[in-house]
Amino acid sequence: MTGSSITGLLQNVSGTLVLVGAGKMGGAMLAGWVRLGFARTQIVVLEPRPSVEIAALAKTGVRLNPPVNEIRDVAFVVVAIKPQEAEAIAPALKPLIGSNTLVVSVMAGKTVGFLESALGAGAAIVRSMPNTPAAIGRGITVAVPNPKVTPEQRTLAHRLLGAVGAVEWVADEALLDAVTAVSGSGPAYVFLLAESLARAGAAAGLPADLAARLARQTVAGSGELLHQSPLDAATLRQNVTSPGGTTAAALGVLMAADGLDPLLEKAIAAATRRSKELAG
Repeated sequence: MTGSSITGLLQNVSGTLVLVGAGKMGGAMLAGWVRLGFARTQIVVLEPRPSVEIAALAKTGVRLNPPVNEIRDVAFVVVAIKPQEAEAIAPALKPLIGSNTLVVSVMAGKTVGFLESALGAGAAIVRSMPNTPAAIGRGITVAVPNPKVTPEQRTLAHRLLGAVGAVEWVADEALLDAVTAVSGSGPAYVFLLAESLARAGAAAGLPADLAARLARQTVAGSGELLHQSPLDAATLRQNVTSPGGTTAAALGVLMAADGLDPLLEKAIAAATRRSKELAG
């Protein structure tokens, strides 16, 4: 779906969107909605510690921290608070939930069952896991609905989540722990790769600032090539690798039995376990 078609879909959405929590993830999603034309006057942000950027949006139509009992016609409640805060905050959102309200959660680890307990068994809930490239419209979100979500509400949730990137749906909620580990936390792994590549370049003798620029542009450019190319990652890698060349020498280390694959498997397993622990 193109940016222009997404914008049109958002302009057709009626009712108030309440964003609960405007930290890194909530702020990224909000930036995406605003960038693609969601009406600012339809957005309410509940955030006790708003950033400078969020406070600036409050001067352009977005309502910041109004009393909950003054918020009307709520179509969406997007819950983007830290999972550690959920026990205290989620029950206070119950007055916002009407018969046609859709709750979209982006909290790591907090299950649909937890939200139903806090907000009421009749609440229509989509649990989702986006990632921070949502801020530039290049995120990826995986979502799962509870049985109360109607086909129309699922379509609306897809429009809302699709405003900040691609959307995938799964039927098994248990998969979201691994989704969190791979794509939710994944941008941090890519940024770490850029850091590590820069440090390795400096260790090989490059000036540190040049190594950092080379690493940054290489990671960013390679990601964009992967995004635009019809070829899969393995084929793109092979296309860069000449037999017996410099790339092959480096890949011999990274693809060894004790190289990158087992390390990433351990990292993803650790993140998946933590996601399950956060569910309680």
